[in-house]
Amino acid sequence: ERHPYFGCIAGRYCNRIAKGKFTLDGQEYTLATNNAPHHLHGGENGFDRQVWKAMIVRKEGAAGVAFSRLSKDGEEGYPGNVHVTCTYLLNDRNELRIDYEAITDKATHVNLTHHSYWNLAGPGGTVLDHVLRLYATQYTPADDTLITTGKIDPVATTPLDFTTPTPIGARIMNVPGGYDHNWVADGEVGVLRPHAELIDPKSGRVLEVASTEPGIQFYSGNF
Repeated sequence: ERHPYFGCIAGRYCNRIAKGKFTLDGQEYTLATNNAPHHLHGGENGFDRQVWKAMIVRKEGAAGVAFSRLSKDGEEGYPGNVHVTCTYLLNDRNELRIDYEAITDKATHVNLTHHSYWNLAGPGGTVLDHVLRLYATQYTPADDTLITTGKIDPVATTPLDFTTPTPIGARIMNVPGGYDHNWVADGEVGVLRPHAELIDPKSGRVLEVASTEPGIQFYSGNF
């Protein structure tokens, strides 16, 4: 049955593509509008609804699973064959690491993410008490259907300013619908750098996000 993407690998392209259309190398491609009027998380049968091959992985001080699948040319309307591997590793320092690799034989859109909903407080706790820091001084405003407008604005003086650690619940009531925005990560694109840090003050649990990518999406589970 349909589910709100709990714990899945979202792909071939996570987040929305406006009107379910894009043009690449002069050719227009049409995708499913499964989040009308837009395309969301790879379509009607995205990566979250596929059975992946699984292989046990063991490394020094760590163990996990490597999931892989072939997304064939034309799947959900996307061009190119894409072989994807997602590896989950848990090490003896109690750290979880997720690595993605995608190899394609044709120019195509690929934007993978892990779609767990993290509550560091555990049962009965609320993420509103979590303290969030985003290493981002700018964000990309979106319209009422959550499609970015093309602008890049500063977060200063807005409820989207998490440049200093701030409880998620401190200003969420000032954000219509809650947080579901893309921030422009500080630093050089292509270089692994911190994007976010999330702390549950009561348990002391910490979630750190590092990436080479240009942006980070923070979603507060509004739906």
